[in-house]
Amino acid sequence: MSKTFLPRKTKKERATLSNIQSSSSLQNLIRYNDQKLLKGAELSEVKLSEITVREQVRTKFNEGSLKELAENIKVNGLIQPLVIHREGSKFVLLCGERRFRAMKLINKERAPCFILEGKSKEELLAIQFSENSSREELHYIDKADGIYNYQVATGSSERKIETDLGISKSEVHRSILLAKLPTKLKEAAKIHDIEKYVLIEFDELEENYPQRQSLEKSILEGGITKRAHLKKFLSLHKALKEAAQSISVTAAPISIPAHTPASISAIVKKSKSKSNSNSNSKRLTI
Repeated sequence: MSKTFLPRKTKKERATLSNIQSSSSLQNLIRYNDQKLLKGAELSEVKLSEITVREQVRTKFNEGSLKELAENIKVNGLIQPLVIHREGSKFVLLCGERRFRAMKLINKERAPCFILEGKSKEELLAIQFSENSSREELHYIDKADGIYNYQVATGSSERKIETDLGISKSEVHRSILLAKLPTKLKEAAKIHDIEKYVLIEFDELEENYPQRQSLEKSILEGGITKRAHLKKFLSLHKALKEAAQSISVTAAPISIPAHTPASISAIVKKSKSKSNSNSNSKRLTI
């Protein structure tokens, strides 16, 4: 008896099928998390004025995205209810601050809500982090703060956080490092869209690193936003320091102002010019 085989698929068709399966798996995962989250919840309409909004995992909101969401809710209604937690006689918003804000923009008075009660602080933090991470992507600073707040509130080890929140150990470790950075650096990361590895590698520099202060100033002003910019700055400082030592033992230390990569290039040219000038003067005195 001859075997029958499925028709062959082109490489493009296989790639498309793989994308569909990945998307389906992600949606199934989100639905599964939502089912765990909403286990035992009561669905009811609640006045927005009765809901208290406390500090959430997400602190950065895109105004354009909020307006689009508000218009969508205006036309289609709120498809995904808010999630709130009953605490005595009041309600506290747990998940859905974007939806909450959007409904405020169009002057909605009530919203359908899943009402949870009797959850521990640890459970509430895990639910908040999981729900926000599965929706519109969090800024890495907000995510780091959320992980660190979870650690502080629960006293969990990095390994336990990895298990509880479903993220890798290295991501947990990096996030805690980022969360402990000064607030001004974290705010600059959001304003100037600074890559997270710029902050991580800056934090790894020794406190007595000669250019640490000027480098920090450049990061705060948005002069260095990419990891490549930081590497250029560090390698340039190292090269100029070595050049200064080789030219003269008594030469004054070279100070490198921390600005953009363009101005760093200008410093290199200036340094080369100065080096050539010194060489010429030495020839004349011989």
